[in-house]
Amino acid sequence: MSYTHKPTVIETIAEKLHLIPDLHAEGDGPAAQRATVDGSEVNCPPPDQWDHWVEYDSKSWPERKAKEYMLIPTSCFNCEAGCGLLAYVDKETMQMRKLVGNPYHPASRGRNCAKGPATLNQIEDTDRVLYPMKRSGKRGSGKWERVSWDSVLDDIAGRMRKAIQEGRNNEISYHVGRPGHEGFMEWVLRAWNVDGHNSHTNVCSSGARFGYAVWEGFDRPSPDYTNAKFMLLVSAHLESGHYFNPHAQRIVEARMKGAKLAVLDPRLSNTASMSDYWLPSFPGSEPAVLLAMAKVIIDEGLYNRDYLENWVNWKEYLQQDYRGTPVTFEHFIEALKKEYSAYTPEFAEQESGVKAATIVEVARKIGAAGTQFATHVWRSASSGNLGGWAVSRTLHFLNVLTGSVGSPGGTSPSAWNKFHPDVHAKPKPQTFWNTLQLPDEYPLAHFELSFLLPHFLKEGRGKLDVYFTRVFNPVWTYPDGFSWIEALEDESKIGLHAALTPTWSETAYFADYVLPMGHSAERHDLISYETHAGKWVAFRQPVLRVARAKMGQPVRYTWEANVGEVWEEDEFWIELTWRIDPDGSLGIKQYCMSPYRPGEKITIDEYYRYIFERVPGLPEKASAEGLTPFEYMQKYGAFEVESNVYKVNERPVAQADMQGSTVHQESGVITKNGKPVGVQVDGADCIGFPTPSRKQEFYSKTMVDWKWPEYRIPTYIKSHVHQELMNRSKGEFALVPTFRLPVLIHSRSGNAKWLAEIAHRNPVWMNVSDAKSLGFEDGDLVRVNTDIGFFINRVWVTEGIRPGVVACSHHIGRWRREEDPAANRWATNRVQIKREGGGKWKMRVEESIEPYESNDPDSSRIFWSDGGVHQNITFPVHPDPISGMHCWHQKVRIEKAHDDDRYGDVFVDTARSYQIYKEWLAMTRPAPGPDGLRRPLWMNRPFRPDEKTYYLR
Repeated sequence: MSYTHKPTVIETIAEKLHLIPDLHAEGDGPAAQRATVDGSEVNCPPPDQWDHWVEYDSKSWPERKAKEYMLIPTSCFNCEAGCGLLAYVDKETMQMRKLVGNPYHPASRGRNCAKGPATLNQIEDTDRVLYPMKRSGKRGSGKWERVSWDSVLDDIAGRMRKAIQEGRNNEISYHVGRPGHEGFMEWVLRAWNVDGHNSHTNVCSSGARFGYAVWEGFDRPSPDYTNAKFMLLVSAHLESGHYFNPHAQRIVEARMKGAKLAVLDPRLSNTASMSDYWLPSFPGSEPAVLLAMAKVIIDEGLYNRDYLENWVNWKEYLQQDYRGTPVTFEHFIEALKKEYSAYTPEFAEQESGVKAATIVEVARKIGAAGTQFATHVWRSASSGNLGGWAVSRTLHFLNVLTGSVGSPGGTSPSAWNKFHPDVHAKPKPQTFWNTLQLPDEYPLAHFELSFLLPHFLKEGRGKLDVYFTRVFNPVWTYPDGFSWIEALEDESKIGLHAALTPTWSETAYFADYVLPMGHSAERHDLISYETHAGKWVAFRQPVLRVARAKMGQPVRYTWEANVGEVWEEDEFWIELTWRIDPDGSLGIKQYCMSPYRPGEKITIDEYYRYIFERVPGLPEKASAEGLTPFEYMQKYGAFEVESNVYKVNERPVAQADMQGSTVHQESGVITKNGKPVGVQVDGADCIGFPTPSRKQEFYSKTMVDWKWPEYRIPTYIKSHVHQELMNRSKGEFALVPTFRLPVLIHSRSGNAKWLAEIAHRNPVWMNVSDAKSLGFEDGDLVRVNTDIGFFINRVWVTEGIRPGVVACSHHIGRWRREEDPAANRWATNRVQIKREGGGKWKMRVEESIEPYESNDPDSSRIFWSDGGVHQNITFPVHPDPISGMHCWHQKVRIEKAHDDDRYGDVFVDTARSYQIYKEWLAMTRPAPGPDGLRRPLWMNRPFRPDEKTYYLR
């Protein structure tokens, strides 16, 4: 498109003699355009040509056949980054032909990883669910019938209406995997007066969240890689964590400017292989390494005195732990030296295997970087280990010591870089607390204990009358999946299960309704994530609906424009909420009213119009182009609300909050109506951080008050897979199952043929020395024994993992049964599942990946046969007693496969799994806390209910 080939003399002669096709003759119809701006060629067509763009059809070669397109922006939904996409819609066929990067997206800036363009595979999936389906046999029997959306809505709404009228609000649950939107479900669930939000957070990020929250109230980091001088990542974040593409771009930019990168990970990930320092630690030992670095920084005076003195609650620490000692900063530093005297680099080397000299070198690099030190941890160590939250807590300690919190090149709280919408409806907080989701045993959990639901139901703690699973597949993604099957099959525990999903899944097979929801280019969502030191909002929109409106063919509902009757959650929830309360007597219907047409039901366009009209700066930006804010977002797909966001904690307290406030003379905390609103620092009234002290809390009185005084300051907690627990002679290892391959998407990449072609197996990584000692060779079949069963896989012998540790990627090992609808055949094995009584389950692969005939010719060209192994289903639940995080790492025993073992075999004992659940439950220190609270009032929780529900007595 941006290059014209000048034929050689030989080519010209050959064309005229018809020896080769004439590749340079113009065909009939319009000529292809070049993407230019002010006469210069660019990589993307300019927006003023998006409604009418002409390109040659690559599939028509050698004929030059021009195609006319509309380019419509949307956002990817194949990880949490929400990168911008531009969909090319063929005006003749009204089909999407490709998806490329949207250069007007502030985070992704026109670039995408493999997952973005592969959205087209998901849309064109030959096996996707096209219509609402209702089970016609026993739950899980594989028998289904097509039904209408009206019948689905009426059935579910009637059931929910009855539950709400009878005060059984806690029997309604919305269980979400990947939210993909901002602010929508808060008003919906509160309109229902339901404390029903259940998420996947406790198998994902709650460990890291708690470690950050106990420091600063905010529970996620946002590194400013672009301006960093030194970067420290815990895990393979660059290629497999959240915000992969936006972060990768900025890490590369920093390295091109001379920044250094260190990676703390037992596995030589793609990220580690490109780093300046690979620190292959033993799983769970990361806090020992990080505290050793902290000791070097403290002992050598590399800390930022100004930040520590002004923005850390060191005075409270001395007053509580060193009573009688003068409260001076010098005594604080002496106390730090005393507290961390045992964390020598040599001790850290003994615990982790990372060389002491390397620890010292990296610590000094961090100290030299000062305020330009960027860090990140998300899953990995923080989600793998007992006490994994100590990983993020000790990592953030390094940011605090260097004063690199919220600074250019440092690490900010995520909330500073996320836009939060102002929606049309503002129901009061729900008046229920659902202990099936946040039980009293876990008062500090971040957040819902969703992976324990089958065990809670088994114990009789409650039941569910209406259970929604949305883009969520716990049978396959979660640990202990057979316990999930047992719960989902039991109609006395779950009355109605509606799976809102873009594709069939291992969980959807056990639903009552399977309701087809759109992929990223088939739905509306509002998204905003902490990808860099700015704040942006993006608009995911259903491409074909927008295209039809542009062609003068508007539709009422998104499912009328999508393939089949594929809908979207936003419109579904509005319609369902309206039907729950048809006469308004429950007080629910009022929240679905249009803000523009009194008494009428809000439309999806009105919902987003209301939000966009209230985005700071957007109305002015749109007006400058003669557009409304809604039209602007439809045209560009994204808007940067604020750039260069730093040191938000130093912003002044609002005048309204200062009026009638009081200032605590000793701590400087500013309170109004008994609640902190800011803090005085060096004579200025600053908003600070949302903690009790409004500062960074090195000392946590919360941990003391809630029965965990031993963790009142950052410390090291030995993991449940600590090396001293391993008997090497018996083949015992720490298994790291938390990494993923960068082209895969939890359980949603099974219907993306390009991605399945790239990655479709997950062998067990084993160090060369370990393989030699056990007599294994590369490719050998092994049995990996867990506490509740085993799985059979092949071993990959490599130097890319430290000795004493094995690893196996998740996101591979998808399956379906003979009775289930054929689905995700690019990636799923067909299996036989047998129950042997007493909670014992067996799974065996009967058919691996094979070519099949369909309307997609590529399905007959499948050349791979390996569908991988389902490992997660063999893991028991390991709920951390504080954060509530499922501790993914497993102590396993690896042996040669038995004679009757076959690749992909799985065995699980759910009775044993229940016993292990009880063992971990016994580790908790339940509520109540101070004043009879079930959770600290200052600590965040999703969809915060009425404050009265926080009190147990």
